Parts: sequence; C-alpha cells; structure tokens
Amino acid sequence: MSELKNNLETLQSRFAEAVAQARDERELDAVRVAFLGRSGEVTLLRRSIGQLSAEERPTAGKTINDVVEVLEAQLQSAQAALESRGFEAELAQSIDITFPPIEPQLGTIHPVRRIIQEACNFFERRGFAVLTGPEVEPDYYTFDALNIPSDHPAREGFDSFFISDTLLLRPHTSPMQIRAMQQHKPPIAVVAPGKCYRRDAVDARHLFQFHQIEGLLVAEGVHFGHLKGTLTEMCRELFGVDQQVRFRPSFFPFTEPSAEVDTTCPKCHGSGRLDTAVNCNMCGGSGWIELGGAGMVHPNVLREVGYDPDVVSGWAFGFGIERIGLTRYDVDDIRRFVESDPDFLRQLR
Repeated sequence: MSELKNNLETLQSRFAEAVAQARDERELDAVRVAFLGRSGEVTLLRRSIGQLSAEERPTAGKTINDVVEVLEAQLQSAQAALESRGFEAELAQSIDITFPPIEPQLGTIHPVRRIIQEACNFFERRGFAVLTGPEVEPDYYTFDALNIPSDHPAREGFDSFFISDTLLLRPHTSPMQIRAMQQHKPPIAVVAPGKCYRRDAVDARHLFQFHQIEGLLVAEGVHFGHLKGTLTEMCRELFGVDQQVRFRPSFFPFTEPSAEVDTTCPKCHGSGRLDTAVNCNMCGGSGWIELGGAGMVHPNVLREVGYDPDVVSGWAFGFGIERIGLTRYDVDDIRRFVESDPDFLRQLR
C-alpha cells in the first residue's frame, strides 16, 4: 500500500509538469491520454490493486479515485487557460487596438422638450412664472371661465375628448390662466406649457395630442404693443434675429381684440418662392407660417376671476410647440415629432 502511495505521488508530480509544458490543446490532450487514457498510467496502477490483500484493495481503489479527481481538475483548469489565451490571440490578430473606437450612441433632449425649455427660459428671464397643471379639467376652467358658455359655437372648434359630462382632456392650457388669476391678485405674469388634446384628424399639420405654451400678463397699463413686442422678441430668440412677425386680425372668445400670429417662413425667408417658378411647399407661397393666437384678455374673463377691467388689462397668447418645431427645424410633417425615429431625432440634435 505504501508503494502505491509513492507511485501516486510521483505520478501527480509528473502529471503537473507535463500539463505545465503543454503549449496547445493538442499537447494537453496527449498528456490526458498518457496518464488518464484507457492504457494510461492510472489504468496500470488500478491493475496493480489485484496484488494487494483483500483488506487493502478498497482503500487503494479510493485513494486512486481521489488522485484521478485532482488530475482531472488540473486538466480542466489548464484547458480553460489555453482557450483563454487562444481567444486573446485571435482578438489581437483581428482587432486593431489603435483604430478609433465606435462613437457611443447618446440620447438627447427631444426637440419638442427643447423648444419648451427655451421658450420658458425666455419668459423666466423677464419675470414670468412657469405653471403646470392637470391634463383633465372641468368644463368650467376649459370653457365657461374663458367666456365660452355651453351654447357658444366656438366650443365646436375644440372637438374635445370628454371623460364625463363635465370633465374632459384639456384642448388648451388656458385653464391655467384662470387658476392663476383666481389664486393671485394682479400684477401677474405666467406661462403654462403642457400637453393638449383635440379630436383632430391626424395629418401633416395636426395631431390629436400636441404641446402648447400659453402666456398671460395682467397689470395696470398693459396694452397690445406690449404683446407685439414680447412675441416678436420670443420669435427672434427661437428662430433667429432676422425673423419677422405679423399679427392678423382674428376672433377668440377670450381675447378682444384678437390676432393670429405669423412668422416668416424659414425655408423661403418670407419670399414665398423657392425659385422664380416654384412656390415654397412649407408656407404654400404666402411667405408666412402661423404659430397661434393672441390678444388682449377679454373683460368678461377678468371679471370672472374677480379682476376689475377698468383698473387692469392684460394680454394672452397660445402657441403650438410642434408648430414652432415645424418652422424652426424646417420639418414638413408634424407626425415626425411623434414617430420616435432615431435618424430624425439625431438630425435635430
């Protein structure tokens, strides 16, 4: 039995040396065959067990099996090391580590969010507060308080999503104007950005969910000239210093007088033509792009919130953010802003 143990110790030593000298998987497999193969050295030792006494044979068999487990573990470890070295060698041959790396794809602020931030920053620098509010509003804040009673035909133009007889998804952010005036005495200066909903048919210029920013200024001595100057400066900040703005007479129940606000088309720069023979496809040849509505706050709205229209006056406006995006980024279809197209968003980054 002692001779068997000495032989096993010698075998382990020689096995470890042979494994360490194996340079590749072929040589390592040759070591396995020589020591653990069917005719290997371990097999020869097992055959020598028959020369031992009956009492020693079980112990001898277990001792050999324990040694075999150690040898197999060493073999697996060496196999893993050779595979790792081989993989690293392949990488070194197939990858040029001096080659510039692939640029990581980083996210960015969505263009709609960027316009909202820049517009709000413009007004914050001028002392306006930014307000946000619920997207589900009672019809009182959405219509009644804005001088649009239930029998007013202007309600049909909003085509709203009603949740109940009196609750609806807001078609504009104007309810925040009413809430702000009810909570604060004049002077008041606020802007309200947020999502709006209307049952519009989706096309190149309309979405059923869109973003809007509304502004309100109420104080003593406020007049239409203040509105024109503020919106003109905002457009020049968003579109460039050469941008022109015009105000066309219009009608809104909550403002009087009212106006549609247009800005010069960025594609044709207000000329209406791309060349001498072709009308601009962005503005339809008019040279102008509509941004939204504006005007002086109607006296009825001021009275509804407890303001005295003989003492204070104010202006308000409402612009569609996606409409601004169409103009700013020269986009021909408003649906591009909601399609989550990485290539499109990357271009506007």
